[in-house]
Amino acid sequence: MAATGLSEQDVAAVRRWCDQHVPERMRDQMRVECEEAPRHLTIVERRPPWSPDIGPEWTSFPVARLRYTKTTGVWELYWRDRNLRFHRYDLAPPSANVTVLLDVVDRDPTGIFWG
Repeated sequence: MAATGLSEQDVAAVRRWCDQHVPERMRDQMRVECEEAPRHLTIVERRPPWSPDIGPEWTSFPVARLRYTKTTGVWELYWRDRNLRFHRYDLAPPSANVTVLLDVVDRDPTGIFWG
């Protein structure tokens, strides 16, 4: 188990998915990264500063959240609303395999994750 209590294998799979989501040649313009918390992973889109006035930090925009329930061993997928609140994505059932949910985020059949 990772320090967060999540499976190291699942965390590594999500990180690999994020790394593969943006081609190397585009990573100076956009990145997709994974933020870890004790019971969930948040997929974020990062963009470089667009103005010198805002400083050198890249901006972060949450795209999706993968929440893990240790007692059941399943992951659930959540989408983010305009108020930055997460809601369960009802079109994808919980799964013990996190990559199944990553495929849903990648395909984005409703346009709710990537627009």
